[in-house]
Amino acid sequence: LPVYCQVTLEAVLSSCCLGNGPSGICLSYLLSGYAPYLSVEGCHPNPLLHSKLSERPHLSLLEQDLEYLCEGLEGRSSNPVAVLFDSLLLPDSDFGLDHTSPLEWRYEPERAVPHLVLGKGPPGGAWHAMEGSMLTLSLANWMELPGLKLKDWMRDKRRNVRNDRATPAEIASYYEHYVSQMNLEQNFACGTTVTAVTRESGQQDGSPPCWRVSGLQRRDNGCSVTEEVPFSLLAHNVVVATGTHDVPARLGVEGESLPFVCHSFWELEAAIARGELDQSSDPVLVVGAGLTAADAVLTAHHLNTSVCHAFRRSVSDPGLIFNQLPKLLYPEYHKVHQMMTQQQHQSHPLDRAQNLRRAPSSSSSSPSSYPGYLSFPCHRVAAFRPDRKCVLESDSGEQTVVRVSKALVLIGAHPNLSFLRDNGRSLGIDPEEPISCRRNPIDVDPITNMVLAADGPGMYAMGPLVGENFVRFLKGGALAIAGDLWKRRSGGQEAVTPDSRVDRQRDARVLNS
Repeated sequence: LPVYCQVTLEAVLSSCCLGNGPSGICLSYLLSGYAPYLSVEGCHPNPLLHSKLSERPHLSLLEQDLEYLCEGLEGRSSNPVAVLFDSLLLPDSDFGLDHTSPLEWRYEPERAVPHLVLGKGPPGGAWHAMEGSMLTLSLANWMELPGLKLKDWMRDKRRNVRNDRATPAEIASYYEHYVSQMNLEQNFACGTTVTAVTRESGQQDGSPPCWRVSGLQRRDNGCSVTEEVPFSLLAHNVVVATGTHDVPARLGVEGESLPFVCHSFWELEAAIARGELDQSSDPVLVVGAGLTAADAVLTAHHLNTSVCHAFRRSVSDPGLIFNQLPKLLYPEYHKVHQMMTQQQHQSHPLDRAQNLRRAPSSSSSSPSSYPGYLSFPCHRVAAFRPDRKCVLESDSGEQTVVRVSKALVLIGAHPNLSFLRDNGRSLGIDPEEPISCRRNPIDVDPITNMVLAADGPGMYAMGPLVGENFVRFLKGGALAIAGDLWKRRSGGQEAVTPDSRVDRQRDARVLNS
């Protein structure tokens, strides 16, 4: 495990970032003195945005009024700065166009903000633990960070780049290499587990209130023995960027702890590697309608193993991720959506009499049919039984029982925010519910990413914790935070009161509703 730097007891920093995934890496890049400017020959295809940028080309984006630049922009994110930065880094990429970014990056060391990025593993965060070898959802250039083209890096690593998509392992390696290539190692402390983040009052010497970050860091004592050393540091600003892949979500139904019920994609791959699944196996039950569930469907289908696929939404629900993806860019996920739509479970008298479905089969002989697959839209799992039978219940209350070889519950994950009081519940949009990327993200100011309900100023959140699942958009959170820190440090920003932050957040919600 690379430990780029050791956390010093009672160190005092300007900023501390919790999480060393792409969010933390991009933030470190901006805090290390790299600033984006409109280049002299730069031209953005959006004439209104280009006109705004041209008004003050001598200023970096970090110094500009981001709220003004965001006005009128639309994109696939609900966070305005994310849409802005994505539009500048990848103009019109949603239309499959490859416009050159109008930005140029300048290294200005006088802008550098002393900071530390903490992470349990190597830089890249959860990408090092991503399951399987499936291609990433995003195109390669959507996954890259400023200053290092991912496609060029991939081309150096492998001879043939057959498409514009990469595997999670390649992405993880890219992020780790990025930290080294950009000379950011001195800002990264790996092998760290944060156990507490608390607000410290000001000292008698007049020093202002700040945040105390406590935890443990794994270190090699020189005798091939790893020990955990406590650390505690003080930071004027703390950024929560720990992602949401820590704790797999559970259904909370009877029998969910039975050994044939799994909660991760790698357990499916492990079962395949052990030879437990083939075309003669009982069906695999996949629960969930996200991308990991789709990967599981494709993997089992490629083995000719029958698949029962249960999910709560209807196939036409606009909130279903497959209804939001361009078909031409994601043919494999479009295929899954076709399967979900065309091969739906239909109730038959025999089912109602025996309440049993065996291995799914298609009664259709059309070329679009997918033998061995059956979807159960608008269904939930009522119970898992020890005899490997799963009870599925429709919205109307009708139950169907399927006998399975494996059940894969792939309905997302929850963040581990145990280092915050009450697991950070009070920071969510709904303080009565646990923090969830999709259902209850941390409530932040839309322009600065400052946490609205924090115990004091200087706490920010970014990435999946604020609802950004795609790397292409979480970079906007880094811009928002770095810009706010720069403006606060230079004294060039009008004071943002709690009331004004709440008003701005309310206005943003109205616009996005």
